[in-house]
Amino acid sequence: MTRVRRGYTARRRRTKIRLFASTFRGARSRLTRMTIQQKMRALVSSRRDRGRQKRDFRRLWITRINAVTRENGVFYSYSRLIHNLYKRQLLLNRKILAQIAISNKNCLYMISNKIFKEILK
Repeated sequence: MTRVRRGYTARRRRTKIRLFASTFRGARSRLTRMTIQQKMRALVSSRRDRGRQKRDFRRLWITRINAVTRENGVFYSYSRLIHNLYKRQLLLNRKILAQIAISNKNCLYMISNKIFKEILK
């Protein structure tokens, strides 16, 4: 029986994995078994951290809005501001409100004070 040279498929698969793991350090980029394990681990981490990133940014935006709303000129806290925004049907999401809070505090003051004055009427 003739010898079967079976290198092409396996080599192509290993090359694909090595390209993925080429930026890893040490044996994790060179040894096939380690690269496969590291690739699986990296993909799991990336999927998990996509959700975590959304959560972290939302927390950051809430913190920024709350910090500005508690400064002088605004009469209440973050939770009341958001509640009253929804009540008045002003659809500004937290990302936009945080950008307004950082770049132009007076604009956020105007929005919140106008809502506050409407509540007092």
